[in-house]
Amino acid sequence: VKTVIKNSGLSRSHRTKAELGAGLRFVYTKTMVQPEHRVCQNCKSSFQIDASDFQFYEKMSVPPPTFCRECRLKRRMIWRNERSLYKRKSDVPGNSEMIISMYAPEKDNVVYEQSYWWSDNWDPMEYKTEYDFLTPFFGQFKNLFKRVPQLSLSVKNMVNSPYCNVSADEKDCYLISASGSDERVLYSNRIAFTKDSCDLYISDRNELCYEVVDSSQCYRLFFSEKCDSCVDSYFLYDCSNCQNCFGCAGLRNKNFFIYNEPYKKEDYLKKIKEFDLENFDFLEKEKKHLSDLSRKIPRRFMSSVKSTDCTGDNIKNSKNCKYGFDVFSTEDSKYLTWTGFGMKDSYDIGVGGGVNLELLYETWDISYGGNKILFSAVSYGCHDLFYSMYCHGSHHLFGCVGLRNKEYCILNRQYTKEEYEVLVPKIIQHMKDSPYIDKNGRVYGYGEFFPFELSPFAYNETIVQEYFPLTKEQAVSQGYAWRDGERGEYKTTKSADNIPTRITEVSDEIVNEIIGCIHKKECIHQCIGAFRIVPQELEFYQKMKLPLPRLCPNCRHEERLKKRNPMKLWRRKCQCAGKTSENGIYKNTTVHQHVDAQCLNQFETSYSPDRPEIVYCEQCYQAEVV
Repeated sequence: VKTVIKNSGLSRSHRTKAELGAGLRFVYTKTMVQPEHRVCQNCKSSFQIDASDFQFYEKMSVPPPTFCRECRLKRRMIWRNERSLYKRKSDVPGNSEMIISMYAPEKDNVVYEQSYWWSDNWDPMEYKTEYDFLTPFFGQFKNLFKRVPQLSLSVKNMVNSPYCNVSADEKDCYLISASGSDERVLYSNRIAFTKDSCDLYISDRNELCYEVVDSSQCYRLFFSEKCDSCVDSYFLYDCSNCQNCFGCAGLRNKNFFIYNEPYKKEDYLKKIKEFDLENFDFLEKEKKHLSDLSRKIPRRFMSSVKSTDCTGDNIKNSKNCKYGFDVFSTEDSKYLTWTGFGMKDSYDIGVGGGVNLELLYETWDISYGGNKILFSAVSYGCHDLFYSMYCHGSHHLFGCVGLRNKEYCILNRQYTKEEYEVLVPKIIQHMKDSPYIDKNGRVYGYGEFFPFELSPFAYNETIVQEYFPLTKEQAVSQGYAWRDGERGEYKTTKSADNIPTRITEVSDEIVNEIIGCIHKKECIHQCIGAFRIVPQELEFYQKMKLPLPRLCPNCRHEERLKKRNPMKLWRRKCQCAGKTSENGIYKNTTVHQHVDAQCLNQFETSYSPDRPEIVYCEQCYQAEVV
């Protein structure tokens, strides 16, 4: 496929040259608007660019990507450090006190504490630089990014929650990330409006919950997944509006069930008392039991609520969204991760971001209104943004860092509107003519997101390691940075094997112990080898009568990550064979439309073909579970 570059001629008079891709358009002739397979310059795998993709790229005046969808996602993820926190000296002038930061102490980035960064005591425009047409753009941006002060943590309105990151409006929380509006929550990720809970992942509006994944509006729910509005229950999978249930899967509107069997209230309460719910070994056995049970019932090929013409998983209130994961209230968009709330007509969005946005491409954490934002990150209330980071309330920026309420700036340097519109097309052409080439030979011209090696974080410091894990050897061989620090040797004072099995047998002195993680840093989960029980954590376990964990917080987080499907799709057919599932394990309870014959429905699903779960299409799943 050939790409023709020409002056746009401002065919749409209501748009400036800058708004039309800075005066350059990538024009795709009719014969070219066909699906095409290309080879990713990062992983070398083949990927397809659809006809609709070419139409979007033309509308955004950008060339088609040279990285596959997954590698584009990795490229954005490697810029997002949520859970790796350090102590380092503040770079605020005249103040070298120790602060908590997402930037490792050996990094040469300038780091300011929150209140100072947002103050008027410094001016990001002071770091301005004139564009150099003898140097690749990304090299110039790298130098600017290192000089402009960065926020130590990406947080807002935090109360007594110093060890949290990428969060807002938190109170009395400890080691939570990518969350908002929570109180007294510990060791959790991607949660909201939750109180008095611990070890949660992707959940909201819960209270007094422990070890819960993908669940909402639950109260006193423990060791459960994919549940909604469940109360006083243990070990549930895919249950909704259930109370007083134990070890169940696929239930709706049920009370007093054990292992999917109904009980009278008095018999249920008697049976629950026989269970040793305070015993660590008993709970571990029940985890395995729930896993086995959940594989014996049909699973919906994708989680979708009030959505039409969408592919992916966990999509709500959306329309015409393709390859989306954790997408909410979004329309006519593709390749999405953790985004929504009014997103429209955008590609390659996430991780994070949303709220009334339109015409975005290759961005992460863009929020609160805006349009025409390309190759940018962590910027709120902006529009017409190109290759910029940590900018707020601004528009018509190219290659800027940390600006607030500015317009028509390039590399933090102020220009007039006319000067900006003349210079930006020249920079774009320069990016095409003189691309940045990294140490692994990957070529970055206009249309590519920031190179991997420009990120201030190592591969294993960021969320890319959580969703696309690599060993150190694999990461280094692929040209990614790796950090060995902060996982040093800790002198443990108590092994996990010596922790009492019941919380009632644990002394308050446990908060003074350094406990050895049972993984012993032999996993690839960023295991720290040892951990402490903090006082508020001990109080939670005592209140809920839960035994102490044996894994460090990082390994517990990774165990929860395993419960979610990968951000990939496979083409499969429904496994309903008429009266039973194909493997004969599940017996259908109703007569389906295809009666005794094999269901012929096909779909795209995040369940790979080699997995043991029983995967049904929407119609067969609704007939059985709902």
